[in-house]
Amino acid sequence: MGVNKAYVWQHPSRWSRQQVVAAVVQDNTAMGDQQPKFKLLPKILNGGIAGIVGVTCVFPLDLVKTRLQNQQIGPNGERMYNSMLDCFRKTYRQEGYFGMYRGSGVNILLITPEKAIKLTANDFFRHHLTTKEGKLPIQREMMAGGLAGMCQIVVTTPMELLKIQLQDAGRVAAQAVATGGNAATVPKISATSITLRLLREKGIIGLYKGTAATMLRDVSFSVVYFSAVCSPQLPWPPQG
Repeated sequence: MGVNKAYVWQHPSRWSRQQVVAAVVQDNTAMGDQQPKFKLLPKILNGGIAGIVGVTCVFPLDLVKTRLQNQQIGPNGERMYNSMLDCFRKTYRQEGYFGMYRGSGVNILLITPEKAIKLTANDFFRHHLTTKEGKLPIQREMMAGGLAGMCQIVVTTPMELLKIQLQDAGRVAAQAVATGGNAATVPKISATSITLRLLREKGIIGLYKGTAATMLRDVSFSVVYFSAVCSPQLPWPPQG
C-alpha cells in the first residue's frame, strides 16, 4: 500500500518509523526522477544559431579591426586608414557592401561548430561536475568554463588564421593600387587556397600556428564568461 507522504509530514506522530522512512524514500526517488538530464542536440543547435547571428552582426567591425591592426605605416607616417570610420568608408567605397563581409564565409562555416562545441562542452562539464547535492561551487563553474574554452580552440585557431588573412586581402589590394600598381596583379586568395598551401608547406601544424595565444584568450574568457552568466549564485538575471 502506498504512503501519502504529505499526510506523513503533517501528522508524523500517527505513523510508525517504517512508514516515515518509506515516505522519505518515495520523496527522494521522485526527486531523482525529476532531475534534469543533459541533452546534446538542443545545445548544438542553440550554439550554432547563436554563432551565425553573432557573426552576421559584428563581422564588419571585426574586419575593420583587423585592417587597422595590419596596416603598414609609411616612412613619413602616412596611413591608409586614419580611423575606424575612415576604414569603414574606404572599404565600403572600394569593395561595396559585400566587401565588409570578406572572409565571413569561413567564419559562418566554422563558427557553428565552434560555438556548438563551446556551449555544449560547458553544459556537459557543468552537468558532470555538479555535486550529488545538486550544487555547483564557483570553483567547479570556473573549471567547466575553462575546459569548454580548451575544447573550442580545436576550431578557433584555424578559423582565426584563415579569417584574418582573408579579411586583410582587400587592404593588400587597395594598397597596391595606392602605390601605383594594379589590383589585378595581386593574387586572389581563398580559404581553400590558404589551407592547401599551409598543409603543403607546414602540414596540419600550420593551421594551428598561434595556438598558445588563442588558448590563453579563449580559456580565460570562458572561465570569466560562463562563471558570470551561468552562475545561480550571482544576482542576475533579475528575479520577478
